[in-house]
Order: sequence, then C-alpha cells, then structure tokens
Amino acid sequence: MVLNGTDEDAILMLLAARSNAQRQEIKAAYKKAFGKDLVKDLRSELGGKLEDLIVALMYPTILYDAHELHKAIKGVGTEDEVLIEILASRTCDEIKDIGKAYKKEYGNKLEKDIMGDTSGHYQRLLVILAQGNREEGVDESRVEKDAKELFAAGEEKFGTDEDKFINILGNRSAEHLRKVFDAYKKIAGCDIEESIKDECTGNLEALLLAVVKCAKSVPAYFAESVRDSMREDTEGDYQKALLYLCGGND
Repeated sequence: MVLNGTDEDAILMLLAARSNAQRQEIKAAYKKAFGKDLVKDLRSELGGKLEDLIVALMYPTILYDAHELHKAIKGVGTEDEVLIEILASRTCDEIKDIGKAYKKEYGNKLEKDIMGDTSGHYQRLLVILAQGNREEGVDESRVEKDAKELFAAGEEKFGTDEDKFINILGNRSAEHLRKVFDAYKKIAGCDIEESIKDECTGNLEALLLAVVKCAKSVPAYFAESVRDSMREDTEGDYQKALLYLCGGND
C-alpha cells in the first residue's frame, strides 16, 4: 500500500527483517504498483535516526558504500570513520565493485578523490586499500620475514617506519596476516595492536587497527562497532530496527 500516515512497526517488519535482495524486490514492486519511489516516500514519512537507517537499508550495498564514501570525502570536512570502516572491512571484489559504482555515479576514480582530500601515510594506505589488490592465500616463506620486519619497523627501533606497516598490512591477504600476527606476538611479546598504538597516532593508527581487526575477524570488528554505537541513545522505533537487523537475514 502507498504510505498514508506512518505505521513504523509495519515498515520495520517489512524492511528491517528482510535481506537486501528482498528489499530491492520490494522497492521495484512498489514502483510498479504505485508509480512512486519508495525511498522518497520513506524519507517524507520518517525522521531522525530511523529515517537514516531505513533509507540506508534500501540501497544496494555496493551503491550505498560508494555513496557513503563520496559523502565522506566531498562533505564538509572528511568523515574519516566512514573511509576507515568501508575500506578496511570489504573484500577485494567488493572494493573493486565499489570503485566501479563510484566512477559511474560521480565521474571520478575513488583513489583520485581520496588523494585530493587526505594526506601522508594515512592517504597512502587508503589508496592501497581502495585499489582492492590484496595478495591471495598464505606465503609461508614470508610469514616469519613479515613479522620480523614489522618488529624492526616499530618496537625494535627509535621512531617508526610507517611505510613498512603500510606495505605489509595493506597488501597481504587476511589469511597471511593472521599467521604474521601470531609470529609477531612470539617475537615482540605483545599483540600487533599494542605496537600500533605505541608507534602510530591519529587516522593512520585508527586505519591500521581497523585493518588488523578485520584481518582477524570482520564480524568481531563490526560487533565492537555496534557495541560502541549502542552506548549512544537507542530507543523506540530506532531500537526496534536495530534489533530486527541483528536477527535478520543480511
């Protein structure tokens, strides 16, 4: 039915508890049946955090990521948290699809826009991640070497060789990095996260930590993000939507 008044509970049941593919089917069916854009109607009927959440759910995931990256780069200031979360957590195939969608929607290469809005070692790692060219599999012959190079680049020397951290953490596969982290702990006597916190600061530190956490477990990374977000006020229909999503099919 066309939205007339707002039954938030019905919207939540129909949209938040469905997979993204099912939501795209609902959006297409709504357009066919009523000749109207469901997202525009939702925007007009909802408000606040609930509107932001429900509208976000109505985008195909790749297009949504491209949209959020563009907004993070081209908005007032740079939303570094968005850049870090998306580029650290997506697979190589997803990153490449996001790059294609970004170019199609906005006419520029994602890497070029990142370079125009960031700087330094942070910029370099973002650009490496945005290319989606991580190596595949585990190179057993390089695991110990990578761990030793990371140790030598940070804990073992005065100052920090950020380029070494960027090259290894930005290019190796998640499977390879997990083995490197185990070897690193034996060499350094501490987790790689502790060393990054000691050796780096600011956005580079945040990005490196996100890469490490996602290499270990993307679900655990997002579980931590959800926990931190839940410290903010979550009540009413917005809270219901979050609970539907936690038990949904996405």
